[in-house]
Amino acid sequence: MDETNSYKNNVPGEIRAKYEFCEVRNAASIISSTSPVEWKEILSVLSDFELTHDDIVEASGNKSDVAARLDESFRNFGWREGRVDTRILLQIQISPYKPAGEKDKKVSESEVENKGYKVDNLKERVALDVEWNAKDGNLDRDVGAYRALYDAALIDAGVIITRTHADLRELALSIDPVSTKFKTTTTTNLNNLRQRMTRGDGGGCPILAVAIHSRTYVG
Repeated sequence: MDETNSYKNNVPGEIRAKYEFCEVRNAASIISSTSPVEWKEILSVLSDFELTHDDIVEASGNKSDVAARLDESFRNFGWREGRVDTRILLQIQISPYKPAGEKDKKVSESEVENKGYKVDNLKERVALDVEWNAKDGNLDRDVGAYRALYDAALIDAGVIITRTHADLRELALSIDPVSTKFKTTTTTNLNNLRQRMTRGDGGGCPILAVAIHSRTYVG
């Protein structure tokens, strides 16, 4: 699947200068058109966010401070965590055969329920996750969730805020030559997310990736 570049016309230049972007199916244009309030809130959060010295040198726990700060910013705009559950009702109807004296149709049912996955931030028809430096498999979960929500006509697009890799690794080493921060490429980053987006893992769902970059760093 080819990348699109509608973000160039929908994201102000000062924000594009701070982050790296990638999208499929003109996600930025879709969100700005169908969810203008939520789009302005996304831009506001991105504009205000800054990458600090502590974000580069400190080890991350289960929920990094970067992800927590971004999630808190979206909470202040009314975005909330959501969980995607699925329930499928299977029903077989056997029609009666009147020459045999049958009058009533026979119905058998079976229900399959799956307690699903969480989305960091949901508001109206946009889903948004923050994947700063988590396990790479989180990207499969997020993209899969967006595909399911889109196919069910519950969202119009998804957004993932992640990070670049090589430049942040260089930044970490410039601050601490023995730093192991961002040493592995098997955590969430733009390169790994782009692979999933362009091979079509999200199905028909427009997805916008925003990557925190060394240019986001303020020291």
